[in-house]
Amino acid sequence: MTSHGADRQAGGPDTPMLCLIRIKGRLDPAWADWFEGLAVCTDENGDTVVSGQVPDQAALHGLLKKVRDLGMALLSVSCSEPGARG
Repeated sequence: MTSHGADRQAGGPDTPMLCLIRIKGRLDPAWADWFEGLAVCTDENGDTVVSGQVPDQAALHGLLKKVRDLGMALLSVSCSEPGARG
């Protein structure tokens, strides 16, 4: 029998990650609470970037559902492991 901790693999679905979610259009930074405390800002093109640490893929999918619920176009999602250089 293995514990859940032993099942965790680098880059697996339970690995925390730093994510940048780009959304077409502008959202006010006050939406940060709705996006579970992630930073919400506007890029130079006038689109929204939601960024920060996400605990696992399940949480990422939850955030993407929120984007869908807003009815805004998802432009891109980029994730990396915390501390990764790229």
